[in-house]
Amino acid sequence: MNPISWFTLVAQIHSVAAGVHNVQKMTGCEWNDETDEVKGWYQLSYDGEDFISLDMKTWTWTASRQQAFPSKLEWDQDKLLLDYMKYYYTEQCPSYLKKYVNYGKEVLSRTELPEVFLLQKTPSSPVSCMVTGFYPHTADLFWRKDGEQMFEDVEHGEILPNHDGTFQMSVHLKVEVTADLEGKYECVFQLSGVKEDLVTKLERRSILSNASHGDNLSVDLAATVAVVAVLALLAAIIIVMVRRHRNRQAHYDPPADTPESLMAEG
Repeated sequence: MNPISWFTLVAQIHSVAAGVHNVQKMTGCEWNDETDEVKGWYQLSYDGEDFISLDMKTWTWTASRQQAFPSKLEWDQDKLLLDYMKYYYTEQCPSYLKKYVNYGKEVLSRTELPEVFLLQKTPSSPVSCMVTGFYPHTADLFWRKDGEQMFEDVEHGEILPNHDGTFQMSVHLKVEVTADLEGKYECVFQLSGVKEDLVTKLERRSILSNASHGDNLSVDLAATVAVVAVLALLAAIIIVMVRRHRNRQAHYDPPADTPESLMAEG
């Protein structure tokens, strides 16, 4: 696991005779759970510029501006302050950090493997290997040919967050996929905390492309046209039958004793 950090950033606005000024304090610690190394930092800035910071190797103050030099001299002589700072950043802060990491260990140490897709816009476009749904974000994705990682004709995308807290990334390969090259290229995904790589071989049948969608669209369009043609034919037949029925009604003379004939005579 990478080093784990805990820091706070505090901004304060002070009004003095010369006007309004801004003081920022950044403080925190970092713990490496593999080496157990602990680091801390304490920095002050004034009006957006570095002012003074604590060197936690020598436990002395470093003035970043000439105006901070009087403070450095005064704070270097304050042994009580330095003893407290040393205790906090080497013991108390790392203790809190380890405790909180232990509380969230189940979430922080979880791993989720992604779905893998091979995408290509057109037969002449680069082949993109896209993985999505993985966690944590410490992962690597690359193309490999004949067992060797490729660095030429390869373009890497950024790691991007998904709405569910997982991540996605992609890597693009400039290659013409022919029958003799199938199986020689592999998209390799490596995830922190998972020993085995996720390997996807490059094969034409596994590539999703606009061309394949276009073929499906043509089939669907043809089927739709056929259905419309049948419906149009049925509608024409119905119209002809209705017209013939109306013509027959127009030439039909009802018997003299029917209600219709009596009404006509009246």
